[in-house]
Amino acid sequence: MPEESMFQQLKARAKSQKIRVVLPESDLEIILRAGEQLLQEEIGVPLLIGNPEAIQKACESYGIRYEGFLFFDHQNENSCAELARQYTSRFTELSEKSVLRKCKDPLNCGMLLVKIGRADCIAAGRAYTTGEVIIAAQNILGIEEGGSTVSSIGIVNAPGFQGSEGNLLAIGDCAIQAWPDENDLADIAISSAKTVHSLLGWEPRVAMLSYSTCGSAEDDSIDIIKKAIEIAKDRIPSLKIDGEFQLDTAINPETAVRKVKRESEVAGKANVLIFPNLHAGNIGVKLIQTFGGADAYGPILQGFAYPVCDFSRSAPLSEIMGNLLMLIVRAQKGSNTL
Repeated sequence: MPEESMFQQLKARAKSQKIRVVLPESDLEIILRAGEQLLQEEIGVPLLIGNPEAIQKACESYGIRYEGFLFFDHQNENSCAELARQYTSRFTELSEKSVLRKCKDPLNCGMLLVKIGRADCIAAGRAYTTGEVIIAAQNILGIEEGGSTVSSIGIVNAPGFQGSEGNLLAIGDCAIQAWPDENDLADIAISSAKTVHSLLGWEPRVAMLSYSTCGSAEDDSIDIIKKAIEIAKDRIPSLKIDGEFQLDTAINPETAVRKVKRESEVAGKANVLIFPNLHAGNIGVKLIQTFGGADAYGPILQGFAYPVCDFSRSAPLSEIMGNLLMLIVRAQKGSNTL
């Protein structure tokens, strides 16, 4: 699937539901422009955190159309009190006093609005750090049912590569988990499979990467990968996951035939690649970007109970819009299942 076709399909799906996206960083011009574009392209409804009059005045100074924006004033006592009442009527983790205190920060306020259902997803990171986004999401939104690990996945468009999904591959985790154990790796694999299924409609075929293929080397780190595969299969028996595989075995059919002397639904045709640790993942994605001329979209945060997007702080508007589009599709009802 070419990159252009992927985004065309995602836009068509995004328009099928009116998804409300919280944008806490309303003091930034680029975020306001992203909100305007969401409305212009009819792919989402932005909910801005902050004083509506101040945001509208900023939009006017930038020449940004704000008709259709939703607002929540996190400094308005009555609005925050009502939010606190709504939260505590449904959840017991925080007291009204704690909710009111958290409301003072736009990021936390946005997370609370998602939690109580007044928005469907949240996107931040242009001013907030990745760590701040993750901590806020963990503390307020929590982890998805059945999981315990927050991770990330990226969608790579690699020119010259022809795999089961054309030029596209999903890779993870390249941003969050430094030294995942077997349970973490199993969570990462399952979350990544859910993400590509919901986002792109793929039938996920997950390869657990290593420097070894099917026992060609022995090491404690390889045992962790093997255990992760067993855990993932036990949790979702229908999941197509295999390894440990070297990279070429995972994606090259000819290599897979030579190296894997058993039946495999994944070897040679994997569309989801799971790195054994963050060092390998981070180096891997930068290698294919630098020397392969690949585009990488993400990181897409996964593992939370509600959809969350973390922008790069240097992200241009085009990248922000790509990440928002993927977030919106993931936030659609019934999307995050296998």
